[in-house]
Amino acid sequence: MRRAPSTPACLLLLLGLIASGCTKPVHPGDPISGLTREQLDRFRRGRAVFDTVFTPERGLGPLFNAAACGECHENPVSGAFGDEIEVHATAFHPDGNCDPLAAEGGPVIQQNATPALKAALGIDKEPSPKDATALAHRSSPAIFGRGLLDAVPDSDIVSYADPDDRNHDGISGRVNRFVDGRVGRFGRKAFVPALDEFNAGAFVIEMGVTNPAVPTEESIGGDSIPQGVDPTPEPEINQEALDLTNDFVRFLAPPSPLRQNGAAGRGRRLFDRIGCASCHFPTLRTGKNAVRALDRKKFFAYTDLLLHDMGPDLADICLGLATPSEFRTEPLVGVRLAKHFLHDGRADSLEQAIELHGGEGSGARDRFKALEPKDRKALLAFLKTL
Repeated sequence: MRRAPSTPACLLLLLGLIASGCTKPVHPGDPISGLTREQLDRFRRGRAVFDTVFTPERGLGPLFNAAACGECHENPVSGAFGDEIEVHATAFHPDGNCDPLAAEGGPVIQQNATPALKAALGIDKEPSPKDATALAHRSSPAIFGRGLLDAVPDSDIVSYADPDDRNHDGISGRVNRFVDGRVGRFGRKAFVPALDEFNAGAFVIEMGVTNPAVPTEESIGGDSIPQGVDPTPEPEINQEALDLTNDFVRFLAPPSPLRQNGAAGRGRRLFDRIGCASCHFPTLRTGKNAVRALDRKKFFAYTDLLLHDMGPDLADICLGLATPSEFRTEPLVGVRLAKHFLHDGRADSLEQAIELHGGEGSGARDRFKALEPKDRKALLAFLKTL
């Protein structure tokens, strides 16, 4: 079985102290510890930008999924889960190549249009690309700890991969790469390499709000945007607003786990024993970083940031090197706050989400299903503390 990086005894002790209330817990929405006064100020100001509701007069649209970052990441705090379900599309060709359908408006199909665009074209959302081989639904994840994930060295991610399953444990895991070859880590298919790139892209893809990093709008299903429907000059937010948003997301902490006494404590051991930790690595470590609070820090992650084949029943679209059935291991920090699970929100419970694992996740799934009922409850109790 592929093993997660070892968790030092001191970190396990810290977990126990947090769970027992002997040290100050980190609540959902809190910043990471160790920030300077200036960084804390930027975190707070960045949250204000994150929660800003845009209007067409302030740059929203003409196509969009939401009017604010916080609209999709808001329950119960800014940066947490959302109720929205997006539609994505790509084309997976028989030769294994993936077309993101950029010329047809893909891969994110915006579900809303501004009044001006509706009047001009008579549409209330972006049309689906005609050449798509699959459509996918995507739920809105929590973004806790994303700055820490951003700071994990590429070399560490590459070292976790076992694309040829050399140890024959049924778990391979491989790296996705961006169009320029850099190691990907963000998004459900681990396509985007860096947090600031993901955030800048999200402003345009999700809200139609341009910025200095992405200064132009996407097309309307591949066609030009009609004159006059988007009157705000480009870029629609400045570099300072973009940088503040990046700092809010970068400094957003993983929440402390809840108490893990009794059944939950036993469930933590079962999580490792049945193989969940072979992909959901409990801890990762950042590399050298100019921000002291992010510099060489061990943190709870519950992901290896790799692609894993999850079987045909979960397959939808390709992206980069990721085939339709491959998904990045989802970070489980904050999962206790979620109401729906898996990449498309199809699972209404953690138990259902586990039972829907296929492909490389089928071994852990089958071992979970084979547990005694009290042990299944214990493992679920553990997950509900994260």
